[in-house]
Amino acid sequence: MLEKTFYNNMLKHSFNIPVKVTFWDGKSKLYGEGEPQVAVVFNKKIPLRDISNNASLAFGEAYMRGDLEIHGSIQKLIKAAYDSADSFMKSSKFRRLMPHQKHTEAQSTADVQSHYDIGNDFYRLWLDPSMTYSCAYFTPENKNNDLEAAQLAKVHHILRKLNPQPGKTLLDIGCGWGTLMLTAAKEYNLRVTGITLSEEQYKLVQQKIEKLGLQNQAEVLLEDYRELGDRKFDYITSVGMFEHVGKENLGQYFQDVAKYMKPDAVALIHGITRQQGGATNAWLNKYIFPGGYVPGLAEIVGEIENANLQITDLEMLRRHYQRTLEIWDQNFNAHRQEIAKMFDEEFVRMWDLYLNACAASFESGNIDVVQYLLTNGPSGQSLPMTRGYMLNEK
Repeated sequence: MLEKTFYNNMLKHSFNIPVKVTFWDGKSKLYGEGEPQVAVVFNKKIPLRDISNNASLAFGEAYMRGDLEIHGSIQKLIKAAYDSADSFMKSSKFRRLMPHQKHTEAQSTADVQSHYDIGNDFYRLWLDPSMTYSCAYFTPENKNNDLEAAQLAKVHHILRKLNPQPGKTLLDIGCGWGTLMLTAAKEYNLRVTGITLSEEQYKLVQQKIEKLGLQNQAEVLLEDYRELGDRKFDYITSVGMFEHVGKENLGQYFQDVAKYMKPDAVALIHGITRQQGGATNAWLNKYIFPGGYVPGLAEIVGEIENANLQITDLEMLRRHYQRTLEIWDQNFNAHRQEIAKMFDEEFVRMWDLYLNACAASFESGNIDVVQYLLTNGPSGQSLPMTRGYMLNEK
């Protein structure tokens, strides 16, 4: 009886849509008014101690095990929890402090490889052919939501912001599977260096360089970004990277970006940001992104200022990442059985939850993704005075 009272008090404030909940004893209750839009089934009781310690972790693990089922849109359910002011997703009572995270070079390597070295064959199933694993950019011309076109549009959107001049150098910190750096080499005639901690990504980028005959124009390094020494570049890009460096290393990350920039260099830093302040998520940190930390907007701006970098432009792309994740999840579920054979059903449920939870978080505004265009000091003389050049406007 105590468990039911606890669950009822928690759930009656947790959603802004009608949700039907069926408990472990087979009895159901409707939270909200009207026809239920999503149904939740507790096949087993989740211990109150686990929920009190960290509700996100407790419910996430229960869903992975099949102790908790969701019938209907997972994204809609999680968004409803984010949108409800009194939800357990927002209450500090159900969000305990995360343990201290290590971000030594060795730990950073282990964290990155735990996520990105699952296998290229896995990512090929649901990413677009360019193997781009970050927020796409959906232009008005892309009426069919073509993911590959949107990812390539994102790459060009980033590179155009740099106003790149042929023959100059570009460093891509956290280069992924190499689409951005190789596009910069092929189509903008830049000399490029990519850096990654993922062995799977390193091998594939190396193969692409050789296949494209770019050995004299492109290189990829399997090492920590902090180990580049005294090298300096005309342009720096870093997409989806600073979320992995940790709160304690965020300042050093921007100091290193500044260190690698020539006197009149330009950098485009693209990353997930919270406008409400920095945050971690226990379930994501344990199962998806070990060591992950989403910094707050004011926090990032402060570290940019501390690094003596100048902000030239900011652009928020939250809705673009929502749409990207929704397409990824559709692709993922189209290969659900194949992925289950590669891993197991618990892995499939984990990744499906991850993609839906992130889509809901962007949709609700809980997190954002921001592009920061930076120059080394107040110079920025290489950039046009108005933003039209970013969009190929004359």
